[in-house]
Amino acid sequence: MADQQRIHPVPDADPERSPRPTAPLVPRGSFRSSEKGDPEQQPPPLRRTIPYSPSKPPKRRSCCGRCVCCTCCFLFFLIVAIAASAGILYLIFRPKIPKYSVDTLRITQLNLNNDNSLSATFNVNITARNPNKKIGIYYEGGSNLSVFYAGTKLCEGSLPKFYQGHRNTTVLSVNLSGQTDNASGLLQSLQAQQQTGTIPLNLRVKVPVKLKVGKLKLMKWKFLVKCRVNVDSLNQDSVIRVRDSSCKFRFRL
Repeated sequence: MADQQRIHPVPDADPERSPRPTAPLVPRGSFRSSEKGDPEQQPPPLRRTIPYSPSKPPKRRSCCGRCVCCTCCFLFFLIVAIAASAGILYLIFRPKIPKYSVDTLRITQLNLNNDNSLSATFNVNITARNPNKKIGIYYEGGSNLSVFYAGTKLCEGSLPKFYQGHRNTTVLSVNLSGQTDNASGLLQSLQAQQQTGTIPLNLRVKVPVKLKVGKLKLMKWKFLVKCRVNVDSLNQDSVIRVRDSSCKFRFRL
């Protein structure tokens, strides 16, 4: 019988001689392809993306707004400066209001003409007082003085040009003349009022002036004076007594 062929196992090579792997073939924390069925490393987890919205640039103040702001500031400081200057001038010069009074009234003509017009010629003496110590008054041309009865103008004239110094009193004699149409009823009213012994008249004065403060001559102003005068009669060429008079004064540019 032939010898039965035997197969003997061949011993493995020396384990000391075979090279050992120095690093794992698959990184830690990953899975082999045999375990997950994915030949490559697992992709990183998905991250939530926030949509990008660009921030709005800060608004810039327009040039017009800056101009308005600068103008308002300039006007404010200008008003403050003017008010401060006016206050200083007031404390230095202590201005006082001029005073006026009607002293005498003389009528040289008050006749009703054939055409029912009334002709009137008056002469009025007015006293002007300047009580200021350091302020003078230049009375300029272009003034007007009118006499009214019951709202109807009887006559008018103008004041002379002159300079009134400090603490000065000046008496002005002013001639007035005028003519009123359709005045038959007006004359009858005057005659009836004369029987009562008191005839109310109104005098209105408008005069441009310039004030002299120290050595400085200021801009032109306009004095407005209203006087209420009660006289006893309106007879021609006779002594007319002024029973009382009161004047109000104001001024404007």
